[in-house]
Amino acid sequence: MKKTGQLVFTRNQESIASTVRRIPCTSCGRNHRGQCLVGAGVCYQCGQPGHFKKDCPQLNMTVQRDQGVGSQTIEQSRVSVVPTEGTSGARQKGVVGRPRQQGKVYAMTQQEVEDAPDVITGTILICNVPADVLFDPGATHSFVSSIFLTKLNRMLEPLSEGLAIYTPVGDVLLVNEVLRNCEVLVEGISLLVDLLPLELQRLDVILGMDFLFAHYASMDCHRKEVVFRKPGFAEVVFRGMRKAVSRSLISVLKAEKLLRKGCTAFLAHIVVVQREKLKPEDVPVVKEFLDVFPDDLSGLPPDREIEFTIELLPGTAPISQAPYRMAPSELKELKMQLQELVDKGYIRPSVSPWGAPVLFVKKKDGTLRLCIDYRQLNKVTIRNKYPLPRIDDLFDQLRGATLFSKIDLRSGYHQLKVRESDIAKTAFRTRYGHYEFRVMPFGLTNAPAVFMDLMNRIFHRYLDQFVIVFIDDILVYSVDRESHEEHLRIVLQTLREKQLYAKFSKCEFWLEQVVFLGHVVSAKGVSVDPQKVEAVVNWERPISATEVRSFLGLAGYYRRFIEDFSRLALPLTALTRKNVKFEWSDKCEQSFQELKKRLVTAPILALPVTGKDYVIYCDASRLGLGCVLMQDGNVIAYASRQLKEHECNYPTHDLELAAVVLALKIWRHYLFGEKCHIFTDHKSLKYIFDQKELNLRQRRWLELIKDYDCTIEYHPGKANVVADALSRKSRLPKSALCGIRVALLNELRGSKAVVTTEDSGSLLAQFQVRSSLVTEIVRRQSEDSNLQKKFEKSKKGLEVEFELRTDGAIVKQGRLCVPNISELKNAILEEAHSSAYAMHPGSTKMYRTLKKTYWWSGMKQEIAEYVDRCLICQQVKPVRQRPGGFLNPLPVPEWKWEHITMDFLFGLPRTSSGHDGIWVIVDRLTKTTRFIPIKMTSTLDQLARLYVDKIVSQYGVPVSIVSDRDPRFTSKFWPSLQKAMGTGLKFSTSFHPQTDGQSERTIQTLEDMLRACVLQLKGSWDTHLPLMEFAYNNNYQSSIGMAPYEALYGRPCRTPVCWNEVGERKLVGPELVQITTNNIKLIRENLRKAQDRQKSYADKRRRNLEFQVGDQVFLKLSPWRGVIRFGRKGKLSPRYIGPYQITERVGPAAYRLELPIELARIHDVFHVSMLRKYIPDPSHVLQDQPVELKEDLSYVEEPVQILDRKEQVLRNKTIPLIKVLWRHHGAEEATWEPEYQMKKSYPILFS
Repeated sequence: MKKTGQLVFTRNQESIASTVRRIPCTSCGRNHRGQCLVGAGVCYQCGQPGHFKKDCPQLNMTVQRDQGVGSQTIEQSRVSVVPTEGTSGARQKGVVGRPRQQGKVYAMTQQEVEDAPDVITGTILICNVPADVLFDPGATHSFVSSIFLTKLNRMLEPLSEGLAIYTPVGDVLLVNEVLRNCEVLVEGISLLVDLLPLELQRLDVILGMDFLFAHYASMDCHRKEVVFRKPGFAEVVFRGMRKAVSRSLISVLKAEKLLRKGCTAFLAHIVVVQREKLKPEDVPVVKEFLDVFPDDLSGLPPDREIEFTIELLPGTAPISQAPYRMAPSELKELKMQLQELVDKGYIRPSVSPWGAPVLFVKKKDGTLRLCIDYRQLNKVTIRNKYPLPRIDDLFDQLRGATLFSKIDLRSGYHQLKVRESDIAKTAFRTRYGHYEFRVMPFGLTNAPAVFMDLMNRIFHRYLDQFVIVFIDDILVYSVDRESHEEHLRIVLQTLREKQLYAKFSKCEFWLEQVVFLGHVVSAKGVSVDPQKVEAVVNWERPISATEVRSFLGLAGYYRRFIEDFSRLALPLTALTRKNVKFEWSDKCEQSFQELKKRLVTAPILALPVTGKDYVIYCDASRLGLGCVLMQDGNVIAYASRQLKEHECNYPTHDLELAAVVLALKIWRHYLFGEKCHIFTDHKSLKYIFDQKELNLRQRRWLELIKDYDCTIEYHPGKANVVADALSRKSRLPKSALCGIRVALLNELRGSKAVVTTEDSGSLLAQFQVRSSLVTEIVRRQSEDSNLQKKFEKSKKGLEVEFELRTDGAIVKQGRLCVPNISELKNAILEEAHSSAYAMHPGSTKMYRTLKKTYWWSGMKQEIAEYVDRCLICQQVKPVRQRPGGFLNPLPVPEWKWEHITMDFLFGLPRTSSGHDGIWVIVDRLTKTTRFIPIKMTSTLDQLARLYVDKIVSQYGVPVSIVSDRDPRFTSKFWPSLQKAMGTGLKFSTSFHPQTDGQSERTIQTLEDMLRACVLQLKGSWDTHLPLMEFAYNNNYQSSIGMAPYEALYGRPCRTPVCWNEVGERKLVGPELVQITTNNIKLIRENLRKAQDRQKSYADKRRRNLEFQVGDQVFLKLSPWRGVIRFGRKGKLSPRYIGPYQITERVGPAAYRLELPIELARIHDVFHVSMLRKYIPDPSHVLQDQPVELKEDLSYVEEPVQILDRKEQVLRNKTIPLIKVLWRHHGAEEATWEPEYQMKKSYPILFS
């Protein structure tokens, strides 16, 4: 008996039914569809037998809906699961069927849903696709629209029993399929539901009672909320969509007409009210010490009990560097700031032999700060080992405190003088003279330690009583208001007496809770700063196997601290396996939450120990920044954050440096004064301290880094799992944006602005309106001093090539001059090379295109270097040069059958004996060859017997065997057998068959002999194989100067052709030995000559190519195998994959690579011709792409789903075809394949 379901949409059913005109029924005279119920013996209300409509129990059922004022009672049709007589069909045609159950469907449009005050709707991710959803407790099942079904790209499954659904006008819809286990993402929690396909008007999904009941849901129609209270899980609340008042824009004329009609008008405008900043006069106690908070420092600080000193390493000579070049705008600012420093007395003219260059750092507000590049001086300075207080000791002092104040000094370093004898060492060189500092400058390595020494001496009496000092930060703490007032007054009075001044805008007073040294301090005690564990605690639930792997990478790094880690992570690990459908279950959620809890509790998260080195792991991605602070293998804190709007445009080098700066800023209280090792997977950061050419952003960050005793070291990305996982956390679920942006783009184009959109996969997007590239080039031409000089010369008639265009642009022979600004040149190069209108041309074509429009000095060279560095070009373009690696022949053997080669020839026609292959074995000295017929299915044990019978028994045990990497040779059995016999195995380099060239050439000759044999002698080829072996061994070999038989036995073989020549001559005793020995010497000499001849000829067509250990190289996909994709030649597949690091040089022309785990089955040694050197660039973002290759370097393509079926008729033969969706490819790349072929190759697809 088939089941019957019901869909009730709660309202307007009668109005919908009445709007449709019908032909009156001949039985009852009414308008309806389907079979008339008159005379059917069933209730007209519910369709059940055994009672009439007036006695129907459903008439007594009511649904109370809270309207905020009263309640409304409406009739609804409920279906009970009992058998009944009736008729049904996909569309009722009056055909009587077997007993069914009946239900009624009431349709509701989206507009009616929005207008209804008691209906709950909203947008929810269904299988990661946004859907308009209606929650309906009146529907017994959940439904999906046929239109939305196409977006899910999932296959329907057949129902075991059909489901009949009745419409309000009498239609009967028969549903035979269901979409099972669809993921409904509600507030980050995954809930599963089965969806039935149905035609819905403008709604995507309806979630009925089956879903609400299974997930313990309760609905509040007034608040438009659905609450899920599943046992064992936190309560989840979904808030439905409320009807929004649409905004409209009316004109003045339209408003005037409305006013004349008597409409009431309101004029509203929004005013942004800035909160008035707090002033020192408004703060108790502080208002008594206004002189401690000046707007600026006026002059030199007084003499203090301590001065800043610079102690140098013994034998250090003065260091002087040339000034850095500056733009005209920077020179103007330099002149101003130098005069200001001279007026304050901070600097003075110098004649010192020392001299550091100066540079500008851009502040957050856009102004420039003058900085001195003291990197060379810091290298020769003896470090000040002033001790920092233990953090746990400081917290002991804070217990019981309830009020706190934080004071930050204004330009603290400038409030301390430099010792007179050391002033000369602070000298710096500029365009406008040579100067030296009289006060402590920024950028010197010992400045923070000396300043903390000063602060501790000043507040020595009050330390551990009510004052804590950490460098230039002062924390005042007290147990009550009265004492805090007294303590604050003492501290401010001390600052006044010592003439130390604070910056009010950075101070905080009378706080009940304060964040200090990475902890939150309040009256309740000391607790961990939530920011330390926020990166892990707020980790959103993964929605794909890739995100699960990222989380497990973080958790697995600390598995030694997590008891029973394997059992806890088992549900998550199962989701990352191949061919496993991603379904987030309750067990997965429990595993995820428990692992997060373990990661932020002891013993992983520990307190730091003063005096021990710290370790920081940093990483950056296009999603965010991540870092982790460790000590002795224990985590001190985690940190991560999303990229800010402007940071999305940073090059990779700057993003990785930003992650380092993030760590140093947030963990300053831990790292200051301590040795710190920073690990990053961006290798070029190792040399940041020695780079001369830095942009303003890098300069600013370098000033901060110089305050710390830190080293930056390289750590491979695959080993940096923790920071990498934190930086690549999923921030927002992926979703498409509305089509409204298209209209906005059209409007913006009208303003002649350049509008760019970035599809980042986020729920929100922004439009960035920028000036065009040409306008930007013209505007910034003034910043290039060399270009300005050339133009000035042209005005004087010295250089006639340069002229001024009417729009103010400097041009050279009609070509726009590009200033020497890297970001502008990179923008031009990127547009001309990587854009959709360029498609990666070569350097010559690109130069000829650009030279028509632009000019800058060294343009051709820069274009060539840019194309060489292009990551895409390195992966897809072939090397247009001679093959790499000179010929390296194998050494000539000393004696017969000591060194042999072997290979298999398969794919031959199967003979009556069952043979379909030949085992080819060749002696490398005499070239004697054995052809042994075998079967493709021969076991290793059978091959071993053949080897002993045919080779070992006749020629003895060889010293070495050269072969390719056939699985028969690389299996455990074959190497074990040869090791027991004392034979060494030499395998060819991966995907370089030339290593075993002897066997390969012999097989080519054998194939020609087989073809001739089949044509001339007929019959099975294996019956003629002994004759082929005889003929081959008696043919002259130019490399040895004789036939292989003669080389082996010392005399020519007796054949019908040369019977008379050989005769019956007998050789015995010493004569035979002497002839054989002489032949061997002659053969070896001939082989050497042949090898030299072959090497000389081959090397003319090759080039020497060498790499170093540590180099990054691309791996060439083997062209002689062919890259297969979708069962066809993959002409659009990349030619190279990687890059991978070289770990070892193996021989003169082979290298061992560090391959990823997914390529573990592939041998890691490759010939140099298979490699291509990777040319790095800071803009490259090298992400591990999922690469799945077979052992022959061909792509693994696995079918995922059958999307469609059809039949094709060819020559009166019907061929069933199926449309297949392949793994790692979208639906647009699905292919039609013969069904019988797919069943044979992929039977699991049809199970």
